[in-house]
Amino acid sequence: MFDALVIGSGPAGLAIAAALCDEGLSVAGLAPVPPPVAWSNTYGIWCDELEPMNLTHLLSHRWQNSIAYAAQQKIALGREYGLFDNVKLQNYWLERCDRGKMVWYPGAAATVEHFTDRSCVTTTEGTALSARVVIDASGHKPALLERLKSDRRSTKGDRIAYQAAYGIVGRFSSPPIEPQQFVLMDYRTDHLSSDERKAPPTFLYAMDLGNDVFFVEETSLANSPAVTFEVLQQRLEKRLAFGGVQVKEVQHVEYCLFPMNLPLPSLQQSVMGFGGAASLVHPASGYMVGALLRRAPGVAKTIAHMVENLNNPPASIAVPAWQTLWSSDERRKRALYLFGLENLMRFDEQTLQAFFASFFQLPRSQWSAFLANTLSTPEMLQTMMNLFGHTTNEVRWNLMRSAWSDRALLWDALVGQE
Repeated sequence: MFDALVIGSGPAGLAIAAALCDEGLSVAGLAPVPPPVAWSNTYGIWCDELEPMNLTHLLSHRWQNSIAYAAQQKIALGREYGLFDNVKLQNYWLERCDRGKMVWYPGAAATVEHFTDRSCVTTTEGTALSARVVIDASGHKPALLERLKSDRRSTKGDRIAYQAAYGIVGRFSSPPIEPQQFVLMDYRTDHLSSDERKAPPTFLYAMDLGNDVFFVEETSLANSPAVTFEVLQQRLEKRLAFGGVQVKEVQHVEYCLFPMNLPLPSLQQSVMGFGGAASLVHPASGYMVGALLRRAPGVAKTIAHMVENLNNPPASIAVPAWQTLWSSDERRKRALYLFGLENLMRFDEQTLQAFFASFFQLPRSQWSAFLANTLSTPEMLQTMMNLFGHTTNEVRWNLMRSAWSDRALLWDALVGQE
């Protein structure tokens, strides 16, 4: 029997598995294809999120020239951005797993049964694996976790917001962005018809990868229902054509689709969760890898402490770990982020651009910590009030209106969610 069984071998699974191994626990992993497996998606992060952890060596590219376009403004962000080298990132976690002598099993979890001293997971092939605690890190459709019905009490009910993106890595007839540049978001719409501008807004996310290779991606930040890949591809092609840019060589096509505001899992269940399975996706940006790196050690320490007591049943190990991951303050902040997300989805294209132009005029320390989810609840409220005081009347009116319609989310931010 193992101390911990981790379901999943993506970034979330490897992050928590490595942290558990660092604590000296015996760890097993379960995945359809055990690692190493190539990850096709790109993972970006602000470099200052990695610097305190001394992990900037995991990046393949860094850009000091990072910008955004919104409300007819070119905004210099003054913050260095990086792109993970997926092989280095995966090896960073796997080397720690190897040092802990972690064992991987092929297969998919089908059921879990809890006993007084262990949990037993049975795979679809009938293999049984036992551990003191099970951590489900199998993604947004988790194999074993139970979710609450809803923690998004808005006027739109239980709608799920999806971030969607279509991108290509390749060579072009001319540079689609300036050399050595990173574009966080380009909301310019000169290439769209008036009718197209009434549709859900999308933006360009792009970077110069060097050697005349660029990554360009048309992105829908959040929408319900999701913007289709077909629409995103058409918009990217129109954007490039408007700038007189032709695609000469496609090296990779990226499709990205994930939910931004899934309900929290039940924090009283006997299976622990991590990553997308535990609703760790940032509701305002869609980023998660930084949170995985920062929060896995704390969760692992809690699990290691609870495992020391051999009389603790699975629930007595998992529930404290849930409370470490989703503390009262984290749940309050989540309610504020969900309030913001509801507004982003309601804004028309012009209001959305005005919002982001105002957001990036905040002190960098505020907007950067907001995007990293490293502010406390009072600091988040101060940042939001600062933005309210410096944005346009149209944005203010929309925020005031939603303060009433989404008042339940604001109440959750004040009192915390149980």
